[in-house]
Amino acid sequence: MRVPIIAGNWKMNKTPSEARELAASMKDRLLEISSVERVLCPPFIDIPAVAAVVGGTEIGVGAQNLYPEKAGAYTGEISPLMLKELCQYVILGHSERRGYFAETDEFINRKVKSALANGLTPIICVGESLEQYDRGETGRVVSSQVRGVLAGLSTEEVLRVVMAYEPIWAIGTGRAATSEGANQVIGGVVRATIAELVGADVADRVRIQYGGSMNAANALDLLQQPEIDGGLIGGASLKADDFVAIVRAAAEAKG
Repeated sequence: MRVPIIAGNWKMNKTPSEARELAASMKDRLLEISSVERVLCPPFIDIPAVAAVVGGTEIGVGAQNLYPEKAGAYTGEISPLMLKELCQYVILGHSERRGYFAETDEFINRKVKSALANGLTPIICVGESLEQYDRGETGRVVSSQVRGVLAGLSTEEVLRVVMAYEPIWAIGTGRAATSEGANQVIGGVVRATIAELVGADVADRVRIQYGGSMNAANALDLLQQPEIDGGLIGGASLKADDFVAIVRAAAEAKG
């Protein structure tokens, strides 16, 4: 059985003191929900503050990006070696990184391999744009992204990743995919593509989140779908009550 995983992507929000306060405000309630893997992903500068609050507990901490090299003349970048002492997860390939910073599947694949080589669990994002969705290209686009970001990974490495399907047209817009539609893409495209790469038995063990305007109101409906193993939460993760409610919904939906 796939353990549900809810990760909060705080994006470029919260100062270190604000991050500490937010993590502290949800810590005790999150610890009560042990059947769900819980991850907080603040900005780089906030990671030490959040790690100090939840360190020694089952609540995980993640980064929102990394540079694939261990060290070097890469001004402004953060390496996996810098992250591994502070956190356990890293979000890679988010649509905002693809869109604002022109990250390609090939570059994201380098990051995935670097994260795995340094003991970090990558949460790898894939998803189509509104234009691609309207043209009926969801399957082709998402399948191509899955192949690109997982290229060259062994079966054991694939089992260590978390995938996140985030339709770009649903991120921060309040326009979430229908639960049935998200379930179909996650099972019929993302998991099916992984099955083509490494076999159905392995694909059935890989956890795949839904990302894109999941909130306290729609989380249970989405998470009750059999192929949706969790959520990558944006705006709602900045509100302690909402994020805790989503984690509780995961626990209810997945038993």
